[in-house]
Amino acid sequence: MSTSSSPARTSGPRAGTRSYQLRVAGHLDDHWSGWLGAHRMIRHEDSTTELTLECVDQAQLHGVLVGIRDLGATLLSLQPAEQPSPSARAPVLGRPLRTPRLTVRPATANDADPTWAYRRLDVVNEWLTGVPETVVGYRSVFNETDRLSATVVVELTGPHRDRCAPVVIGDFMLRREDAWAQAEVAAQAKGAQVELGWALDPVHTGVGYATEAVRELLRYCFEELGVHRVVANCFLADEASWKLMERVGMRRETHAVRESLHRSGQWLDTIGYGILADE
Repeated sequence: MSTSSSPARTSGPRAGTRSYQLRVAGHLDDHWSGWLGAHRMIRHEDSTTELTLECVDQAQLHGVLVGIRDLGATLLSLQPAEQPSPSARAPVLGRPLRTPRLTVRPATANDADPTWAYRRLDVVNEWLTGVPETVVGYRSVFNETDRLSATVVVELTGPHRDRCAPVVIGDFMLRREDAWAQAEVAAQAKGAQVELGWALDPVHTGVGYATEAVRELLRYCFEELGVHRVVANCFLADEASWKLMERVGMRRETHAVRESLHRSGQWLDTIGYGILADE
């Protein structure tokens, strides 16, 4: 399968400020992120929490460290955050999304290995464009700027879980693109469309996680990104994917006969689905 927003800044970073990454022992609840003034909080599988502080001065940093102490959390590391290269792109998903059972968050380089674990399986790779033969090659592809900015990771994090650390159960493509438009109105079509794609760990299929994640991403696309349209496509033979598209209300719009050459040597039909903001 090819397969709340931050306010806009009106000025650059203040003089004397820096960005920092902190790691503490244990998993902090979401509400501590705002209390500590963190712009991003990620819970890792090693039972640690990473906090990112953007453009804080020394007094603000000291306040955060005092807050961590007051929480009784153990500070494991503190270091300046790496500044993105000029060519780096901001993630299409601007913040983690929560559903009753899942967290859907922007991908990081650390997600290469857990997604490789299921993407390399034949039952998953059957419908993917392709997966490198080694994890080293996969890491290189996964961390390409354009791909990483358009990748989101789905974690199982609901209260029913019997373990503390979140588990990566899938990854999605969330690629924002310009809609087609005539020249006179092309500016109005910029970023007006999102293409979705997905790959799920087969261990976690059949219980509605993919449907839950897609519905939340559709909500995000229409309510927070403000796009006009969301599309997805797959092989006609990939029944699980097109049935998911129909479950979330997407409409089959195209059917191309024997359009795509599968690695099996067969030319397969492909189908495309779409849904509009007012639907």
